[in-house]
Amino acid sequence: MADEFAKGLAILAGAGMAWLTLAGWYRTPSFEGEGVQLIAPVELSNPTIYDQIGIALMDVMAWFAVIGVLTFWVVIPAVEQLRTAYAERAD
Repeated sequence: MADEFAKGLAILAGAGMAWLTLAGWYRTPSFEGEGVQLIAPVELSNPTIYDQIGIALMDVMAWFAVIGVLTFWVVIPAVEQLRTAYAERAD
């Protein structure tokens, strides 16, 4: 079970860092003034193809972090427990 925890933590750290970097670029209008940072709406008047890829990748990384952690910390251990319980019950 320790390897599932490590994999989930690696996904959370990697995807979280990617999301933080992209959100800092695209969702932070100003670092000096009052206002929301990292969660503000994206305000680009004419985004390039790279901007569009970055904005899409930002959302993908956020969902990958959430779903990856839930998969490795909840779903896989639950399936292993169910498999063990079923094997013990069959004997």
